[in-house]
Amino acid sequence: MKKNPIIGIIPLIDYSKDSYWMVPGYVNGLKKAGALPIILPIINTDTEAEMLADMCDGFLFTGGQDVDPEVYGERKSELCGECCPERDVMEILLLEASMKRDIPILGICRGIQFINAVLGGTLWQDIPKQFSDKLTHCQKPPYDKPVHDVSILSDTPLYELLKKECISVNSYHHQGVRELSPKLKCMARSPDGLIEAVYSPEYKFLWAVQWHPEFSYEKDGNNLLIFKEFVSCCSA
Repeated sequence: MKKNPIIGIIPLIDYSKDSYWMVPGYVNGLKKAGALPIILPIINTDTEAEMLADMCDGFLFTGGQDVDPEVYGERKSELCGECCPERDVMEILLLEASMKRDIPILGICRGIQFINAVLGGTLWQDIPKQFSDKLTHCQKPPYDKPVHDVSILSDTPLYELLKKECISVNSYHHQGVRELSPKLKCMARSPDGLIEAVYSPEYKFLWAVQWHPEFSYEKDGNNLLIFKEFVSCCSA
């Protein structure tokens, strides 16, 4: 009997409630796509990262707090919000362990920012103040409602999957990719030019998107397809 791939999900941390938590859509979206998702513990050692890499067929890097600018060689300005050192440490270890073994990774929101930063790129610490305020990048609820389009580059895996030059997406972030890592390629941009999706051609599946498929996969087939493609690569 073929087993569903096990996908480890990075937990969210709420300092105000001293708790770990999870947006249901991360779990339910991956389940609907055919995976067995598990919420991971926070780790801080190479040994623990290797143990998780042994156990999981893929990893989902979730949204959450801002990435500490120290990760990409900058000082934290007053424009940067709350950071999460525990997640930064964990995700660096897990990204390195996964890339070493070519374990599939999907990054969402903070995920695209973190992956880009660790691989040598930089971030806008605040899009409205440093980049542009002409487009809604931090919408109000409901979060399953699209608020802007993204243009998909034709020579990318995202275009091959969706067969579309443009899709509408939700948006809930105030930071974003500034300088793209030399190890990543852009797959999509918003009308104001912000990078909205990336991938690495060096790995089986290392994708990341700036929007939130976990909020809209039930209504938007494009986002369910992204989850399914990720799960399929975790099964291979």
